[in-house]
Amino acid sequence: MTRFRIDLGYQGSDFHGWAKQPQLRTVQGTLEEGLVRITGEQVGTVVAGRTDAGVHARRQVVHIDLTDAAVEKLIARSNRTSQAALLSRLRGVLTIGGHQDLVIHAVTEVPEDFDARFSALWRAYRYRLADDRSFIDPLLIAVTPRHKGELDAEAMAEAAREAQGLHDFLPFCKPRQGATTIRTLHEFEVDRDQEAVITIDLRADAFCHHMVRALVGGLIKVGTGAWPVTRPAELLAEADAGVGAQVPMFVTPPHGLVLTEVGYPAPEFYASRAVQTMARRDQD
Repeated sequence: MTRFRIDLGYQGSDFHGWAKQPQLRTVQGTLEEGLVRITGEQVGTVVAGRTDAGVHARRQVVHIDLTDAAVEKLIARSNRTSQAALLSRLRGVLTIGGHQDLVIHAVTEVPEDFDARFSALWRAYRYRLADDRSFIDPLLIAVTPRHKGELDAEAMAEAAREAQGLHDFLPFCKPRQGATTIRTLHEFEVDRDQEAVITIDLRADAFCHHMVRALVGGLIKVGTGAWPVTRPAELLAEADAGVGAQVPMFVTPPHGLVLTEVGYPAPEFYASRAVQTMARRDQD
């Protein structure tokens, strides 16, 4: 078996999320169907981070394992490398049917201890949000939710800074059975771009279900004055102390959210990082 890393991106509007679902168009299902067509084999995919329906990705990462027979079929009689053949043929098959919303950026042969999910150091997301101060770019309407009224972006930025760090994010998560809600939020920043659109950037070791959109929803409450600046951090402190609980959260629309990048260590640390990640999850 040969392991390949696939770097890809997608416009999530017409996908029902990453994970395969019967009778629905998903990113994983579309990618794996393409792999079957060019290799003649069923090929499983492991992704850095699953995205919900309507969420986009600029730089998502997947790994796959191909048999020697599948690699030989890809190369055929050409003089291309296996990486170049997989990149070219996968790009070609994914454009069949007229869809242009799944893009393959690069294909790289990687050691077998690379794991797209467990070797990752961090994931980064950006959420775009327009309010009454913002210029509404018609070319970006599909990826920019609008808030009626003007938000206090400075108060939102202060609340975001106070929420950074290692916390139990239960108040801002939809917990999965048996999974931890403890995460390290390395960056949480709010700004306005040159067109006064609010941009919210987050980077963490991992994110639990709905965590990003619920955190953004909390910031919107701060921006409207419904919550004091200190409220998000107070909820996290209660959860850290074991007295917190899920609270009814405003989860923002998915189309404003983009997975922007996934970070990995140097190749010699792939295996140790994967072991560390899985051990921490088991322990929690």
